[in-house]
Amino acid sequence: MSFGPPPSVYTQPSATTAPVRTERRRRLLGWSLAVVLVVALGTGGLLLLTGNDSDDDGGRDGGKGSAPSAQSRLDVRETVEKPPAGTLGTMAFRFSVDDMGPGEHYEMPGMWATDKILAKGINKTVVGLPLGTDAAPGDERWKLPLDGPICGYTRHVTGDNRTAVLFRANDRGGAYCNHVVFFDLDDGRQVWESDFPYSPYADSPGLPRNGDEQDTPSVTLTHGTVVVTWGGGTDAYGMDTGRRLWRTTSTGACQDMGAAGGRALIVRQQCWNDDDSLPVDSLERLAYKARKVDPETGEVLWTYSAAKGVRDLNIPSAEPAVLAVQAGETGISELLSLDGKGENRATIRLQSGTYLGECSYDDYLVVDDCPTIAVGAGQVFLRSKEAGAPADANWIIGFDLATGNTTEKFDSGPGSLLYPVRTSGSRLLAVRVSADHIAPNALVALDPETGRETPYFFFGLPAEAELMTTTEHHDVVVQNGRLFFGVKKAEGPAAGRPKWTYLVLGLQGATAGR
Repeated sequence: MSFGPPPSVYTQPSATTAPVRTERRRRLLGWSLAVVLVVALGTGGLLLLTGNDSDDDGGRDGGKGSAPSAQSRLDVRETVEKPPAGTLGTMAFRFSVDDMGPGEHYEMPGMWATDKILAKGINKTVVGLPLGTDAAPGDERWKLPLDGPICGYTRHVTGDNRTAVLFRANDRGGAYCNHVVFFDLDDGRQVWESDFPYSPYADSPGLPRNGDEQDTPSVTLTHGTVVVTWGGGTDAYGMDTGRRLWRTTSTGACQDMGAAGGRALIVRQQCWNDDDSLPVDSLERLAYKARKVDPETGEVLWTYSAAKGVRDLNIPSAEPAVLAVQAGETGISELLSLDGKGENRATIRLQSGTYLGECSYDDYLVVDDCPTIAVGAGQVFLRSKEAGAPADANWIIGFDLATGNTTEKFDSGPGSLLYPVRTSGSRLLAVRVSADHIAPNALVALDPETGRETPYFFFGLPAEAELMTTTEHHDVVVQNGRLFFGVKKAEGPAAGRPKWTYLVLGLQGATAGR
């Protein structure tokens, strides 16, 4: 077993484990991801996809994104991806294991990329793996061992490639998730660490008690500031020093439960109604607020109170402010665009599932992780539900944040599906997934102004990795000209199934000179 309970390399900081190497892995180092002869989508020509992972520099200059000039190293990173020199998809990175047994289960929260490193959280360690490699446990460029399991993370990264995770410090007494560490993704160096309070979880709404359970904390980043919510309040730390800048304490029946970062800071609050005439599990007892907060001072700039009956609230974007609310029994039902005063600009209804928006729902409170809701260029982009037989198809559609009206529509065409990933400057990056396994998959850029689709690169996937394109159980990251798919949880194969398990797969377009 390569990672897991002691004495694994990822659960015992002092342990040393020999790199896992098999003859099969050596042979696969030069394995091409796919060789598929197809009609290239949107090009009218034939395309032969081959894989090559021998080059360590990935997309070189042609494939690297660059941050907007107005950004500083303390801002949350917003790169603008450039098309690669060629659209032939190649493997940029692979992280896999081949010795997990049936029933083994490992948490893998958080995935981040720089131009040189792919970093992944695994149990109680964050590992940094060099790009351009066929990696296994033991091949890390660096490891950041923690004193307990990771219990919170943010998808955000700063302009100088730093991010934060929360961990449960089992080795320091107690088992509460009450430590935050800010670290460098390029070298794994811990910049600083701090502890924060915990809030006991209540059996019934509004009735706090002492006990082993706690309200779920969260962490996010905004300019110069690392922000942690912990149920009973919110703490903010300076990025460079780790010094606590401010603390707000929840009052009354409301608790701080999650925060959205990026260009601004919005704290989500859950509030409970203590009306004893209502059943204790009544939805009318639960309400949500979104509060925009000054990250330097903690001052509340405005508060938006969601309507009664809202069952959940997520925050796909803090600036511009976009809320995703669940008013029905299943899934997100509406998106709300707010103005600079926290008032409703527009309401975008998802029409009973005609349009789909997904946010992360798991044991980690990441309220601004909505993988298929992309906000940018004054619009929010969603995908439609699949058309189904005889040929799978869908579309991506934009909605104007000022009016809620539809803007541009991008059709996938028969035999493929389009999934939004993120905005890149004025364009939307999306993954085109082959539904018929004949046409290639692709990373594409969609231009809302012209309606044009530009392929960045086409790629095939091995059969064992085809499900990694789904966003419910996988992270999808586009950074520095590369597209990464990573699992959120590693599961041992069922008895009798192949033991080869992909943890992260990275792809890139051909570079100049090949």
